[in-house]
Amino acid sequence: MINVLNKKSIMTLYADPVCHYSHRARFVLCEKSASADVEFIDGKEFPENLQELNPYGTLPILIDRDLSLFNSRIIMEYLDERFPHPPLYPIDPVSRARSRLLIHRIDQDWYTLLDDIINAGEKKSAKAKKLLRENLIAAVPLFEANKYFLSDDFTLVDGVLAPLLWRLPFYGIELPKEANVIIEYVERVTSRDTFLGSMSKEELDMMESHQLMAS
Repeated sequence: MINVLNKKSIMTLYADPVCHYSHRARFVLCEKSASADVEFIDGKEFPENLQELNPYGTLPILIDRDLSLFNSRIIMEYLDERFPHPPLYPIDPVSRARSRLLIHRIDQDWYTLLDDIINAGEKKSAKAKKLLRENLIAAVPLFEANKYFLSDDFTLVDGVLAPLLWRLPFYGIELPKEANVIIEYVERVTSRDTFLGSMSKEELDMMESHQLMAS
């Protein structure tokens, strides 16, 4: 690990160009306007020289001086503490704990379904699509409550949600008219300069391809 870390004089994020977990780490990195290199790596061809940084062989991985981190949620929380302005977590412990619990539920209830949609077989993927769509429709009142997700300010929760929701059309998940508030939320968050700045070339190509198909 020492050899890999010593080669980096600037904070570096190793990220997959299309993975939603890598994308949310990139999004938060841009929100913080942090000086960092982003090195794109195909997650399916995980290089051996990074294996010592993450024994699970997954991306993203963040290197900051003599520190290396994996797991996108840990990376996002570290970035929020490392670069405290603007804060993406509430200041008081109770609200902060609630936000962490909310992110955990989003990961468990929605991100696991997206993982199945992408990686599981056809039958399980179809079931996951149906369930994710139903879960989002059931959450419409939560999106209606505030400008952002359960907050009037952009928070780390939005940083987690946006990459997932942005990908829905690419996996054939269409929301009904009664869920327009979610569509408006997605447009609001993904139109931020920081979201656009966090996108890889492959994701920009995905966006352009979807726009052409929609027109």
